[in-house]
Amino acid sequence: MKRYSYTIKGQVQGVGFRPFVYQLAIKYNLIGFVKNNSIGVNIEIEGKSENLDKFHKSFQNLPPLAKISFCKKKEIKPLYKGQFEIIQSDTKFSTSKTVSVPPDIAICKKCKLDIKNQVKYKDYFATNCTNCGPRYSIIQTVPYDRVNTSMNKFIMCDSCKKEYKDPLNRRYHAQPIACKECGPKLELIDNEKWKIDNLYENISSLIKDGKIGAIKGIGGFHIVCDATNNEVVKRLRKEKNRPTKPFAIMCGSLDMVKTIAKVSQKEQDILQSKEAPIVLLKLRIDNVELKISNLINPLIDRIGIVLPYTAFYYLLFEYLDFPIIATSANISGEPIITSKQEIESKLPFIDFIVDYDRDIINSVDDSVVQVVDDDMQLLRLSRGYAPKELQLPFKIEKKILALGANQKSTISLAFDDKIILSPYIADLDGIESIKAFENTIETFRRFYDFEPDIIICDKHSGYESSKIAKQLKIKNENLRIIEVQHHLVHLYSVKSEYNLQKKNYISFIFDGTGLGKDGTLWGGEIFVNESRKYHFKPIKLLGGEKAIKECKRVGLSLLFNRYSLEEALSLELPTIKAFTDVEIKLLYNMWQKNLNSPKSSSVGRVFDAIASLSGICQIQSYEGEAGLLSECKIKNEEVRIENSFYYTIVDGIIDIEFNFFDQDLIGRFYATLVSIIINLSQKENLPIILSGGVFQNKTLLKTIIKECKKQNIKYYYNKTIPINDSGISVGQIWYAIKNSKDIFN
Repeated sequence: MKRYSYTIKGQVQGVGFRPFVYQLAIKYNLIGFVKNNSIGVNIEIEGKSENLDKFHKSFQNLPPLAKISFCKKKEIKPLYKGQFEIIQSDTKFSTSKTVSVPPDIAICKKCKLDIKNQVKYKDYFATNCTNCGPRYSIIQTVPYDRVNTSMNKFIMCDSCKKEYKDPLNRRYHAQPIACKECGPKLELIDNEKWKIDNLYENISSLIKDGKIGAIKGIGGFHIVCDATNNEVVKRLRKEKNRPTKPFAIMCGSLDMVKTIAKVSQKEQDILQSKEAPIVLLKLRIDNVELKISNLINPLIDRIGIVLPYTAFYYLLFEYLDFPIIATSANISGEPIITSKQEIESKLPFIDFIVDYDRDIINSVDDSVVQVVDDDMQLLRLSRGYAPKELQLPFKIEKKILALGANQKSTISLAFDDKIILSPYIADLDGIESIKAFENTIETFRRFYDFEPDIIICDKHSGYESSKIAKQLKIKNENLRIIEVQHHLVHLYSVKSEYNLQKKNYISFIFDGTGLGKDGTLWGGEIFVNESRKYHFKPIKLLGGEKAIKECKRVGLSLLFNRYSLEEALSLELPTIKAFTDVEIKLLYNMWQKNLNSPKSSSVGRVFDAIASLSGICQIQSYEGEAGLLSECKIKNEEVRIENSFYYTIVDGIIDIEFNFFDQDLIGRFYATLVSIIINLSQKENLPIILSGGVFQNKTLLKTIIKECKKQNIKYYYNKTIPINDSGISVGQIWYAIKNSKDIFN
């Protein structure tokens, strides 16, 4: 007889790990116990050597949601008595919390059967088990026990209690366990504020009648309406003040998705996965069987689609045979709304509300992904994937809090041997977004009893995240603040994802704008061994921030780099036609005298200029619109690198000689970017790192990958950490760890 002790860390609480261990122990006739603690799970297991070996090997087949990041096994003295038990959580004497907080997960196959066949769960909107349902959205603090969630106020009925206490039942210690008898209650409220029965049928009738509703999901409210009704979509755009930004839609089945979009096997797998994100798909234009409103994604050929991920939505689609818009309920730029009261006060155009009486403790949006070269790329890390844990290859002594950037904000924490990345929060452009950001900091401090020793923020002092860092410093003068340049930490976000230890890479960081070390706005930077060696020739942004929205201003600035005022006025180009002669003369004066015209090397801004010069976009109604529209102009997503414009590199400055009158201006610009990346990689003889929001462009990224494979160039880009600014906070952590020796002291 032998006895072993296991110390296990990772995503091992609230995911059916203890009953999994219990069932293995019973199967192999072993004794001992398993219990949760503040760092994960502790197991003591005793029995015959051959049975212990089988037990250990069976750890390869974990429950669906469990992930082990650390496992230490040591032999201890046998006790020769007892049976195998699951015992209560052990947190009383703990000095720190390091256990993972699990993400919210889509309803599983067995629960889908339950809402159809089991009397207890039939038609019940909040049906869940250990393998699915809400997690992060309902947690106050860890350990993940019912008392620490918003389910605390719901007293289990005898039937649920029996399932909850049975280690052989899949609802054993499923903290949100509930049924029609004892769980949260659903209500439908129309604009007269009265409740009605036959909920799913009545909700579907309202949608069919062209009503716009707000439905409470796992992490916040969705705005929903008929995705095939042009008039209702037009009304939603007007009420939301959202002229052209695409809406995501929800389809009731994969078959319905296939009538709307082209879907690869990989994309099908992701749509049907336990994370159930929004997947960006190519719209079908041939033989479309189920026509959706062309106002959902005007002028583009991509559409975001999600499948039902809660019992509620599965039950609703029993009565719907068409897709619905399912977009986050919020005011533009603000976080997702989580309460009925906010819906009523902020979105008065809503015709009906579907609410339930379980509180959302932590708001969480839908995740957004795309598939590139048969690999998933996360663009918005949220429900299903976050909080995300990254394992460090070493242990650090200091506690680090990283506050990210200003757009697509996230925070990251580092302590012991792990990094925790929060879900996407919001752009920090308003009071509500800043409040949500601060609340997220407090939430994660509460989860882990976390008090930082070091705070990392962006060098841009105007960012709200950087201001919050300084406010935290005022409250605690012992805090150390590290400021890091925006584009350098994009590079480090890739290094953190792949655990890249060396410095020998050429890194292409292409995005919108971020403050550079020289005081100009960067965004087209090439780092060699982490030093900026190349960058694109700067463009003057006429009117500063106004130029970020008005592509025509950047296009005009690009023309002023080559032509005199008189020559520019005579050009037959869409950019020139977008202005009056008087406006062009005023802007030329601004450009010539450097009046409110900051210089920027941003590739994102060059995309804007090309969109303007080609006539596809003069004013953007949402971030990245120009790039998305340009991508849709590339025929069959094919870019031929040999069609590159001529360019020079002098003293590290890349200057592209555009032919502004070329019929294939957009395609040749794409080819030029790919050519620059491949040629510089070959010149430096280094593997490639790609990061920054520009590389959300699927066509560009696919072409780079294709050429890298052809030339046998090693490449890395963000896949599981967002390639946009949501990955900045992780990059900040990795930078600090790699460049601050005192973190290990």
